[in-house]
Amino acid sequence: MRSFANLLLDRPLIMGIVNVTPDSFTDGGDFFDAATAIDHGKKLLADGADILDIGGESTRPGAQPVGSIAEAKRVLPVIEGLAKTGAVISIDTRHADVMTSALDAGANILNDVSALEGEGSLEVAAKSQASIVLMHMQGEPATMMDNPVYENVVDEVSSYLSERIDVCVAAGIDKARIAIDPGFGFGKTRDHNLELIDNLDQLKALDCPILVGLSRKFGKHKKPKERLPESLAVAVKSILNGAEIVRVHDVAETRDALAALRLEGA
Repeated sequence: MRSFANLLLDRPLIMGIVNVTPDSFTDGGDFFDAATAIDHGKKLLADGADILDIGGESTRPGAQPVGSIAEAKRVLPVIEGLAKTGAVISIDTRHADVMTSALDAGANILNDVSALEGEGSLEVAAKSQASIVLMHMQGEPATMMDNPVYENVVDEVSSYLSERIDVCVAAGIDKARIAIDPGFGFGKTRDHNLELIDNLDQLKALDCPILVGLSRKFGKHKKPKERLPESLAVAVKSILNGAEIVRVHDVAETRDALAALRLEGA
């Protein structure tokens, strides 16, 4: 049976989001205090999260970069606090020095929206035993939604991720440590996102677990926290089409939706 981060993939895994940021698009500021973020992470674990994904830099459309010192100051106390629970911890960062500090603090997974293209990131990943999430993004967060254009979004995302997998393997990273993320909403319109969901089976050919981050990205006529029905619908559809890990804000509701279709062990 295949696994990721020492978690069996005999059912879909739920990655709960803990944003330690003042400006994330859906929950910026809600868990900016370390103690509040730790409490939230513990709640997500109780709700059924298999992995906790902790981030200190917003990568929402239009977001400006955060210095790695400030980012580390945000996330490290939270990682240390939640690692004590025995949880599988993912650090959502694109900065090599933050990766190193996060691993030392107890993180198990490097979740990088820039697919380890940042200076020093590939070397940090290769020297560690961490699991890796490689994501596709067109452009940078500050400008990625200005005018995203593809000739064939599925082929281009698949080709990019294949190249990054090859780079990682050449650097000494065991392919069994790698998962891939199509990067929904990262330089992609609603139509691009839907086309990727419909064709996730094409990414299966890359032979890595597929992680999807669709939470609260559909239903733009509503406020982000009111988009639960849309989030559940696209999460379930993605799993039916081949995704093995779902990154979500609403862990308990996602768990119940998957359990209703016997897609989850609850």
